[in-house]
Parts: sequence; C-alpha cells; structure tokens
Amino acid sequence: MKPEQKLELIKRNCAEILGEDKISELLNKKHPVTYCGYETSGPIHLGHLVGMTKLLDLQKAGFHVKVLFADWHTWLNRKGDWDFIHKTTKTWEKGFKASGLDKSEFILGSSFQRKMDYIDDVMTLAQKTTMNRALRSMQQVARDIENAHVSQVIYPLMQITDIKHLEIDLVEAGIEQRKIHALGIEVLKDINYKTPVFVHTPLIPSLTGKGKMSSSDPASFITIYDSSDDVKKKMNKAYCFEGVSEDNPVLAISRLIIFPRIETLIISRPEKFGGDLEYQNYEQLEKDFTDKKLHPADLKKAVGLELESVIAPIREKFEKWS
Repeated sequence: MKPEQKLELIKRNCAEILGEDKISELLNKKHPVTYCGYETSGPIHLGHLVGMTKLLDLQKAGFHVKVLFADWHTWLNRKGDWDFIHKTTKTWEKGFKASGLDKSEFILGSSFQRKMDYIDDVMTLAQKTTMNRALRSMQQVARDIENAHVSQVIYPLMQITDIKHLEIDLVEAGIEQRKIHALGIEVLKDINYKTPVFVHTPLIPSLTGKGKMSSSDPASFITIYDSSDDVKKKMNKAYCFEGVSEDNPVLAISRLIIFPRIETLIISRPEKFGGDLEYQNYEQLEKDFTDKKLHPADLKKAVGLELESVIAPIREKFEKWS
C-alpha cells in the first residue's frame, strides 16, 4: 500500500487528529504501534464498533494494534466490581476477535499497572497535576463528575501513563477522550516519554436522538450480539427526522460503520417513489437526505440491512466461541 493510501485510511472519518504532522514519520517505522483502551462495563455496541473500525484501518495501514481492556480504569470510574469487570472482559475479547481484530494484542490493564515503575510514573504525574486540571480532563468521561471521587482523578493519570508503558506511537480513541489527551500532551515529558499522535473518532448519537450511545442506556444502542430482528426493530425506531443530519444516528452509522466496509450503498425504492438510488460515498447520501430527496424510512431500511450484514458474521463467530 502506498504512503498516501495509508494516510487516507488513518485520516478517514476522524473528528480530529492531534500531531498529524508526525504521521508520515510513523509510517516509515517498521512496526508502529497503536492502541485503544476500553472500559469493560457493558455490552460492545455500535459506539465501540466505530473505534474498532478505525483500529482495522490502522492495522491495514501497517500498525501493530494493541487493545487495552482497562479493568482497573473501569473500577476506578465506579462501573462495577471486580467479578463483574473480569467476566465482562472475557466477553469483550471474544467480541473483538469476532469483529476482525483477532490479530491484535489484547492486554489487561491490571497485568502491568501494578508494577512499581508504572506506579512511580503515576505518582510523578500526580505531583505535577492540579486537582482542577485532572477533574477538567475527566469532564466527558467520569461517571457523576459533579460528585467525583478521588479514584476518578487518578484515572486520567493512569491513562497517560499507559501510553508510555505500552510504548504507543499513535493513540486511537473517541473524541470524548480529548481532554485527557490534551493533559497528556502537557505532562508526558515529565515521565520521559514522547508525545504520540492522537486520532479521535466521532461519537455515534443515541438511537433516541438525545446524547451519545451509552452502555448505561439500553434504549440508546445496538450491540454486536443483537439478533437480526432486534437490529431491524431498533433501526425502525431510531431517531431520523426528515432532512435533519444533526444528532442523526442512522446517518452516523452509515458514515462510520457502513461506508468503510462497502463500495456502494443501494437504497431500494418502488418505481412510483423514484426507483433505486446508489451512493458511492457518504457525502452525497447526506446531501440527498438533507435536501429531502431521500426519505427517512428508505434510509433506515437500507442502513439496517447493511448493518445486519456487518453484525451477522460477528454474532455467529461470537456465539460459536461462547
């Protein structure tokens, strides 16, 4: 693959890239390393699949992918007890492998985060970081930030330290992690590590049209284990107001999950409603939708069918391995 093709893969569907000027240098490395960390606090849903899709892009571009199952972070953020977290982690590894990331390196956070040199680095960052700065970095991540616990300000310091101890060149994460990474850019030098590239992906809106997909709200998401009937039902109910692209989960799914996997999206319609439509890119699809040339019901049906074609093989592998 040519360097410009690799760069296009890395950049597509990103909300933001911090340190983009460093990417060309990374592509000259033999085995550049990327990672994404996940709290294992609930089912793997489409919001997670966005990051997983980007990891697949990075893998194709030549990166060695590390997936961090952040068990200690999950606990620090008050998302469950250790028994629940570790049971969920086992499910997550099967889900990630079924999703095409079976060549990745899977790492449990607590397997290295209890080592003395790691703890020394966290303590160094704690000494360098004010309470206000640590709290601010967690505004989009912490559960109940208004009543934050001390554990939730240790969280970002550990996340920054992970970058060093996993020897990361490029960090992939959702845009909600941006403030933690901005803190990392300021303080990584204090633990003698380079500043990596940060690639941030957008968040998929909730199926309700309010907020983002979240494991804490079952009505907001579709999981990678959902049955064909469940996918169809949830897509039919999804918020998709005619002509409105903002906070539209159906458009977001088509952009971030469907188009990276297909060359053409076909919208099947009766001749009396204009006949079939074909789209080779997301931009034209969104334009037709906002221009009201494409009805929400037709969009939902087409995206739902394509989404099922993505989820079905993942679901089958997952069930086989469970």
